[in-house]
Amino acid sequence: MMREELSARHGAPDPLTRGQFSDGQRLFTVRASSTEAPDSFQVFAGGDAADIVVVVSGLTSWNLRATWGDGWRSASAEWKSWVKDQAFMAFYNGRPPATGSVRVCSG
Repeated sequence: MMREELSARHGAPDPLTRGQFSDGQRLFTVRASSTEAPDSFQVFAGGDAADIVVVVSGLTSWNLRATWGDGWRSASAEWKSWVKDQAFMAFYNGRPPATGSVRVCSG
């Protein structure tokens, strides 16, 4: 049996999955476009990779662009901004910061 088949059967973690966050109603998953130097990531809802919330591209060039999925385009600008912030935290850190554990240095 091939190693990939064995790990898939035992639920090996997806190497492209970077983290998750929640808005209190839904769980969102952040997934990189590749394992090495990804240029984009996607956020999908509820464990369904077909339910794409947003794709953020241009990570390597810092020419960032957010493309919203069907059904998510009509969300408020405030919610979209929050989702992008949470997605970046999950992409780079694996998860958003715990409430009350954020430190700010003012000098």
